[in-house]
Amino acid sequence: MADDETDVYHLLGILLRFLARPANGKGYCLVELLVAPGAGPPPNRHPSDDEAFYVLDGAFDFMVDGATRRVGRGDFVQVPNGAVHAFTNAGPAPGRLLVINAPGHAHVGFFSQAGEPMPKGTRDLPPPSGEPPDIPRLVEIGRRNGLEFLLDRPL
Repeated sequence: MADDETDVYHLLGILLRFLARPANGKGYCLVELLVAPGAGPPPNRHPSDDEAFYVLDGAFDFMVDGATRRVGRGDFVQVPNGAVHAFTNAGPAPGRLLVINAPGHAHVGFFSQAGEPMPKGTRDLPPPSGEPPDIPRLVEIGRRNGLEFLLDRPL
């Protein structure tokens, strides 16, 4: 993929690089994630986008509908539509995932509105800011895009 087709954002210790976005209201969203150790999204669900993850590098703890399992390189995790899910990088180094969302509009909207835009071609995680995330802002952006965060549920 050419760099001019790449949108990169940083959010919650995750560097998100768009590889594909839905076009003309159809298709899918494909995103490569570089996830800091211990980082991951809070439990969430979304009825409008199907979602699946492929582990490129690292070890991750995935929770889907209350069941948690450790996955590693080459593993695939499919999230049923509307299921509560989350993941955490369980390894000592940054891990990488490919994420596909179909049709993807909810995730494109959320990632691009909530994430910090990074320079084109960014491949490394920025240093931690030391500031806590603005959770009410993220919850509201999620709500506007059809993602519900369940902050009272543990991974």
